[in-house]
Amino acid sequence: MKFKIKIVSMLLVFVLLFSCTKLEETLYSQVDSNDYGNTPAEVETIVGGAYTSLRGFRDELSNSYPTSEYVFFLNEVTSDEATIPTRGTDWFDGGSYQEAQRHQYSPNNPMILSAWRYCYQGIASVNGIIFQVDNSKLSDNAKATIFAELRAVRAYYYYLLLDMYGNVPIVTDFEDTELPTNSSRADVFKFIEEELTTIIPLLPDGILYGRFTQNVANTLLARLYLNSEAFVGIQRWQDCINVCERIDGYSLEPDYFANFVTENQASTENIFVIPYDHKEGTVGNYLHSMTFHYLHRFTVSATGDYPWCANGISAQPGVYSKFDDNDKRKAAMLEGEQINLNTGSVVVMDTGAPLNYTEEISNFTDAKQNEGVRLNKYEVKAGENWERDHDWVVMRYAEVLMMQAECHLRLGNLGLARTFVSVVSERAGINPPTDITLEYLNDELLREFIFEGQRRTTNIRFGTYFQPWWEKGATPLTHGIFPIPQSEIEKNPNLKQNPGY
Repeated sequence: MKFKIKIVSMLLVFVLLFSCTKLEETLYSQVDSNDYGNTPAEVETIVGGAYTSLRGFRDELSNSYPTSEYVFFLNEVTSDEATIPTRGTDWFDGGSYQEAQRHQYSPNNPMILSAWRYCYQGIASVNGIIFQVDNSKLSDNAKATIFAELRAVRAYYYYLLLDMYGNVPIVTDFEDTELPTNSSRADVFKFIEEELTTIIPLLPDGILYGRFTQNVANTLLARLYLNSEAFVGIQRWQDCINVCERIDGYSLEPDYFANFVTENQASTENIFVIPYDHKEGTVGNYLHSMTFHYLHRFTVSATGDYPWCANGISAQPGVYSKFDDNDKRKAAMLEGEQINLNTGSVVVMDTGAPLNYTEEISNFTDAKQNEGVRLNKYEVKAGENWERDHDWVVMRYAEVLMMQAECHLRLGNLGLARTFVSVVSERAGINPPTDITLEYLNDELLREFIFEGQRRTTNIRFGTYFQPWWEKGATPLTHGIFPIPQSEIEKNPNLKQNPGY
C-alpha cells in the first residue's frame, strides 16, 4: 500500500481491557507528554493512533476485528445475507452463531461483547489522544483542526454503537473517572449529528486516503439521516439527499471489483477505507480464510501456497439466486465445483466427496463441509499472507448514489430514484425496471453491497429484519438493537440493560 498509517508505539500504550467502568489508559510509557507532541509532525504521529484503532484488536476477552471475527460476523449473520452453519464439531462455539442466526442473541454472546469493546476501545483511544493534543504547545487554531479529525473518528464509533446498541454511554472526557450511565438512543443520535455538523467545516476538503475529510464525514452524516426513522422514529430523507449532494470528487469504477483488489488504494470510488499491509504489522484482515473450505487453497495455488482456511461463514440460501446470471456482482460469491490446479480435477474433500459449493444448506446445525456459497468479494491470489493486504472498504461512492435513490423513492420522486439506481445497476450489466419499488431497491442494495457489513442495518430500515426468514422466526421489535453485554453491566452498575433482554 502506498499509504499506511503509523504511530510511534511507545507513545500510545493503551490498555486493551476497556469497559465503561473507567477510562484506564496509559498514554505515555517512556516519553513524558511535555517532551513530545509539541510540533505538527509529532502530533501527526499521535493522531495516527486514532486510525490504528479502527483495525481493532484481539485479547483474552474478545476478538474485535471489523474485517472478520466478530464485529463483521455479528452484523452479517444477523442479517438475511450470511450465515455460519455448524459443520460437525466446527463452528458451534457455544451456540453463539446459532443464537445470532435465529435472533436469540443474549447479553453473554461473545460477538455482542466484541463489537461493544471494539467501539469503546476506539473511543477511549480517541479521547486519550484529544487529551494529549490539548496539553501540547500547539496553537488553538492548529488544535481545532486536529480535534475535528479526531472527533470525526469518534463519531464513527458512536454511529456504530447507535446502530447496534441504541442506548449507550457518551464518554468524551479522558479525565472523567465517574461510572457513566446510558444515554437514550435519541440523545446519542443528537450527539453524533451535532458533532458532525460542527466539525465538518473544519475538516480537510478534497480526498485524503484513509483519513476523515469533509466527504467522509458527510457520508457518515448521510447514513445517520438515512436511518433516522429506524433509529429515532423521525424521517430525514430530504436531509440525507442534501448531505449527499455535498460529496464530490469520486466516481464509480468501471470495474466493480477494482474496489476490492489487493492494491485498492487506486480506486476512484472508495470514500473511506481501513488500511492494511502485513509488512507494516497490521492484523485482523483474514476474512477469506474464514469462509473457504479447508482444502480451498489448491484452487488458488497448485502447490497450496495459500493460508489455512476454516470453512465457516457463507451466504444464506436464496442470496445467490437473487443475482441474474449476467450480473457481474454475482462473482462476489463462489459456487459450484472447485478445481484443484495441480490435478485439473475437482478437489476431493476428506469425506471423499467433491468440493462443490452449493447454495442449499441442508441442515443449519449439521451442515456438510461443501454447503453454502462462499464469500469471494476481495481479490484472492496465491502467495497471500494470513493478514491480507487489501484495504477494508467502509464507504463507497455507490452508497452515496443509492442513498439518494432510496430517499427520492421514499419521497415519491420515482424518476429521480430510477436515475440514481441505473447508474449503479448498469455497471453490473443490469437494467433496472421502469418502475422502481422499495422491494426491488431492497434486493438491489443486497446485490451492490453484498458482504460489506451493511445488510443488517438495511434489513431494519426496510422492516424485513423482524419478519421470518431462513432458520429464523419473527423477531420482536426490541431486538432491533443488541443487548448491552452482561459483563459490562456487571462492571458498571450504572448501566441499564436494553428493553426486551
